[in-house]
Amino acid sequence: MKYLKQSLQILCLLAFASSAFAQTHEVLMKNRGAGGPMVYEPDYLEIQPGDTVKFIRKHKSHNAASIAELSPAGYPGFMGKIDEEIEVTYDNAGFYGIKCTPHYAQGMVMLIKVGDASLPESYRAFKAPGIADKRFQEIYARIDKR
Repeated sequence: MKYLKQSLQILCLLAFASSAFAQTHEVLMKNRGAGGPMVYEPDYLEIQPGDTVKFIRKHKSHNAASIAELSPAGYPGFMGKIDEEIEVTYDNAGFYGIKCTPHYAQGMVMLIKVGDASLPESYRAFKAPGIADKRFQEIYARIDKR
């Protein structure tokens, strides 16, 4: 019985070990920042599977929402409400495009890389509206330089 109890304790520790190493990353939703008007700071983030991204409202009228065309196949996506601070946990490797719904065409976008992933060519071919496309191209150029 003693060994069964110890085995169960070890299994419980192993089950929770991965969540103990998970990190929470903060992204600010701002009217103006280092990248200009209507920005997420940072606009590019590299995290590990199991990590959480917390979108923090620094100014009113922003949200965070996934972009279906810039998400891995099968990802259900999310859409935060306007002025809502939301936490999203990313369990699967890949690249995830994020937009502020009311300011998408004004370029309020970001990209999150989870784990060991390569940027899909389909992302480069996707044309986001307005200034968002230019900002994504700038992010892709920074990724290419790494």
